[in-house]
This record gives sequence, C-alpha cells and structure tokens, in this order.
Amino acid sequence: MDSNEFIDRTIQLALENVNSGRGGPFGALVVKDGKIIATGTNRVTATNDPTAHAEVVAIRNACQVLGNFELTDCEIYCSCEPCPMCLGAIYWARPLRVFFAATAQAAADAGFDDSFIKTQIALPYVQQELPIKQLAHNEALSPFNAWKAKPDKIAY
Repeated sequence: MDSNEFIDRTIQLALENVNSGRGGPFGALVVKDGKIIATGTNRVTATNDPTAHAEVVAIRNACQVLGNFELTDCEIYCSCEPCPMCLGAIYWARPLRVFFAATAQAAADAGFDDSFIKTQIALPYVQQELPIKQLAHNEALSPFNAWKAKPDKIAY
C-alpha cells in the first residue's frame, strides 16, 4: 500500500465509525515497514473518555502490538489534522512522520473546533481561562530525585 491508500483507509475508518454510531468522524492508523500494525477510531462518547481520540487509540494499540512505548520507524496516518492533545501524544510516541487528510478548519466546521485549546495552551497559566496554579510543596521534587537516582530506569 502507498500513502494515498493509507490515508484512504483512515477516511474509511472514520466513515465506518460515524455510520456505526460508535463515535466521532475520526480515524487513524499506524504503519510500520509498509504494513498497518494498528488502527484507531474516535471512541470519546462510546467510552466516556475525552482522551479516546482516534490518534491516541491507534498509538495505544500500536504500542501494544510492538511491546514498546515508542513508535520508532512508524508512520501515523490521520483522517484529520491532529488536535493539540493528539499532537502531544504523537510527539511522545516519536514516529518518523505524520500524514493527515482533512484540516482542523474542516473539523471546526463540523463542530469539532480546537482553536480555543490551541490559543489557551500558548498563553501563560495566569492568562488562561481555566484556573491553573502551582501549589508549592516541600516534597514536590522528591519523585524526580528518586527517578534520577534509580539505576534501572527506562528512559523516555
């Protein structure tokens, strides 16, 4: 399969998801060595999980298949431009590249507008609409100090 066939498959996944009533109009897949190793569709309403976006579901499935928390040497295909959360997950997964079909504007036109989140994330906490405040604590650095001292840690 080539890139066009992979992106077509993400669109078909998204359509199937809508038509089945299982979730929103988003599909994603992970490809390694020219083969699909995992797929994902939007499962937010089906699972009552706001993080169950197609890209996140596909990443979770691919990591299970590979037995690894990184998608080294993989490509991610998305039926739509990734939202800020999905983009963060994609960066953490470290694939080679990402391809998407529809734009964020097309998603916004269908009622999935993430522009507010993108704008908020770029602001300092004190300027964001969601109150976010650090609570100083004497032991705040203890987990990080324990991690740094751990000789058998798996770095990521």
